[in-house]
Amino acid sequence: MNITTKPMKRQFNSIGLIGKPNHQETKQTINELYNFLLDNNYDVLVEERAGAQLTQQDVKLGLLTDIAQQCDLAVVIGGDGNMLGAARVLARYDIAVVGVNRGNLGFLADLVPDNVTTALMAMLNGEYIAEKRFLLETSIYRHGIKQSGNTAMNEVVLHAEKVAHMIEFELYIDDLFVYHQRSDGLILATPTGSTAYSLSGGGPILTPNMDAISLVPMFPHTLTSRPIVIDGNSQISLRIPSYLNENIQISCDGQVTLEVLPGDEIRISKSSDQLQLIHPVDYSYYEVLRSKLNWSEQRVTKRKD
Repeated sequence: MNITTKPMKRQFNSIGLIGKPNHQETKQTINELYNFLLDNNYDVLVEERAGAQLTQQDVKLGLLTDIAQQCDLAVVIGGDGNMLGAARVLARYDIAVVGVNRGNLGFLADLVPDNVTTALMAMLNGEYIAEKRFLLETSIYRHGIKQSGNTAMNEVVLHAEKVAHMIEFELYIDDLFVYHQRSDGLILATPTGSTAYSLSGGGPILTPNMDAISLVPMFPHTLTSRPIVIDGNSQISLRIPSYLNENIQISCDGQVTLEVLPGDEIRISKSSDQLQLIHPVDYSYYEVLRSKLNWSEQRVTKRKD
């Protein structure tokens, strides 16, 4: 009797490669992954800035939006900054994302360059953990008319244009007045961003599965002002007094800056877009925290009677 085995259907057929430009170590990993994926008969599309670093001929290049629209999986090579920049675009599309750490801390990049092809192949074979991370949507209104907006994967920050300048603002949550504050600004962080700028400002760590937003004052004028954690579906409003004589900005992930004028209102809420991250099967968020934040590895062993 002849027994035939039906091959498992691939979950990912087209792979997009996105990398930090003009970076030697990233270039090495992109070249390695490109050859590996072609050897395993995957359709590969390379983001055009990263593709400029490849030595191969006839490489298929595209914009970040092309990868988002045409690929099943995006592999982002670099640091968290590269992941954040890509995430704000990729989150708008039905595409899975995994990171290869070629930066410093790499909270969002699970794969290490030394073992990248082995780890990636396991994930391509269906061995992975999937999760979704939400983003924040920010809009600036002037006289009731929207002037500008953007999204943030990590955090939205209200701050003065000049460093160490105090500003004033009012905070409303779901149209309820919270406080009038004088400080250097306010950090509004997602659970993903709770280990970034918010953490350095004294904010709490939120596990990624939490549906919550943390609000962290930056050097508040009163010692009783403390970070608060609110429901992720809250509607947040920051209102700038019309008498304020200070240039103010909104920063999204430290990469996109929006101008704010006295009298403006900044509305912040959960975005309808979500980033689809995938992790290796042995992924543990607490292991990431221990590793990146240098927490103690000591364990208390059970005493034998």
